[in-house]
Amino acid sequence: MNATTTLPATIDPKGAAHFGAMAAEWWDPNGSSKMLHRLNPVRLGYVRAAIDRHWGTDPTALRPLSGRRALDVGCGAGLLTEPLARMGAEATGIDGAAETIAAARGHAAGQGLTIDYRAGGIEGVGADERFDLVCSMEVIEHVTDQPAFVRGLAGALADGGVLLMSTPNRTALSKLALITVGEDIGRLIPKGTHDWDRFLTPDELTAMLAAAGMRVTDVTGLSLSATKGFTLSDDVRMNYLLTAVRG
Repeated sequence: MNATTTLPATIDPKGAAHFGAMAAEWWDPNGSSKMLHRLNPVRLGYVRAAIDRHWGTDPTALRPLSGRRALDVGCGAGLLTEPLARMGAEATGIDGAAETIAAARGHAAGQGLTIDYRAGGIEGVGADERFDLVCSMEVIEHVTDQPAFVRGLAGALADGGVLLMSTPNRTALSKLALITVGEDIGRLIPKGTHDWDRFLTPDELTAMLAAAGMRVTDVTGLSLSATKGFTLSDDVRMNYLLTAVRG
């Protein structure tokens, strides 16, 4: 696939408004995005391991993405995009909420980071743009057309590149943990963040990726421990991360 511009719109306006309303607190570790702050170190660990595995980079190198282009789709205010830039990438972040993009730009400027932030969806990535690393973390469960979104991610990936995604699994555990406890009882996640019916099982997402010409090479579970917090594990029942390459 060549032209992501031919894709249908994938942004859910209601979802964009929901996340845009949280923009001012995005970088506050005790604000409405506090669960993302707790999740981010584990997510970054997975990303770094995938980078080293895919390109054979030194795990101790500070800038393993030097000379490479990275795209963070559904970047919010840049919790993942900024570390990608610090790892040496020419980083681009796109998000459906203009408010979060404004917050991302302001924060990056304060950190002395140069990041290309854009308000919009994956369908807005140029037909001639390709990225060595494409990340989309906790996003596909919020878009209106999931197969089209996956086609867009695949279309933005350069030959020899790697795609990294994370999303909740559609299980009884994820409904209990993320919605009943996370949103309704514990108020750890802003109410209305998740729609359980949009969650995808690993098999469903793998099939979507295969239809877009991608091959999944790793699926790792994301678990929540009462003593350790978020951890990578073999248990994919609540949430999972995956790695995919073309073909």
